[in-house]
Amino acid sequence: MEYISETDLILNEDGSLYHINLLADEVADTVITVGDQDRVGEVSKHFDHIELKKGKREFLTHTGYIGKKRITVISTGIGTDNVDIVLNELDAIVNINLQTRQVNKNLRSLNIIRIGTSGAVQADIEVDTVLVSAAAIGLDPLMHYCDHELTADEAGLLTAFKSSLPKHYQLHPYVASAGAKLINTIAHDLPHGITITAPGFYTPQGRQVRCKSSTPQLLSVIEKFEHNNQRITNLEMETAGIYGLASNLGHQAISFNVILANRVKHQFSKQPYHVMQNCITNVLDRVVNYL
Repeated sequence: MEYISETDLILNEDGSLYHINLLADEVADTVITVGDQDRVGEVSKHFDHIELKKGKREFLTHTGYIGKKRITVISTGIGTDNVDIVLNELDAIVNINLQTRQVNKNLRSLNIIRIGTSGAVQADIEVDTVLVSAAAIGLDPLMHYCDHELTADEAGLLTAFKSSLPKHYQLHPYVASAGAKLINTIAHDLPHGITITAPGFYTPQGRQVRCKSSTPQLLSVIEKFEHNNQRITNLEMETAGIYGLASNLGHQAISFNVILANRVKHQFSKQPYHVMQNCITNVLDRVVNYL
């Protein structure tokens, strides 16, 4: 078996992964990711028992139980560059022998569940609702560095989206989908959509402050896009990277988007904390009852 070098996979002195500071027995099969460190505690306060609290840099982790269901919640920080670290290190923890630096013969598949905030790009999607990403189009470069194979449906969606972009836009999108098992269990009764994952919060998402945009009509292009009766519903900054890496590494992933803004109506939630709390309790209830 191939040996993974000390510079390809860096460990701390205690044998834990370099950035997220975790060991294999500290990660549950169900992992909830949140962008904000403070949101880790907002999830784990619903646990009946917390067995682990660890943190390093922006990566804070709590592992515990609701009833007999073991759950890990970890903060990723913002963006797919951080997702690259968290997903690869979570996979390494469960699928690589960190002492021999060789891939395990029997691979472990995680259920990775993102709970995050997002902005709607369709007028009829109400602020304070929750939307599940059935698929995500990444405008960041992450999956261009990976051997990322597409299904026929994904390839059709990607081709259609590329064709909708003005020729002078220097964008190189990719597409990745939610895990079918998770869509069909914990999200079967929720509204689904196609999510855009942007590599920034301001200009890459069409916000006009002082930086001059080279893609000034991007929001309009996104709003009008349609393919096989599907439309783009929302913008955020992590989902496509999570979906792409999870698929590449053999894990299931799903993204729950709390819609705090409607970009078409220029509306923002008046109760963001309350709406996020409702989403957290709803997702945890689904995890406990359906996974």
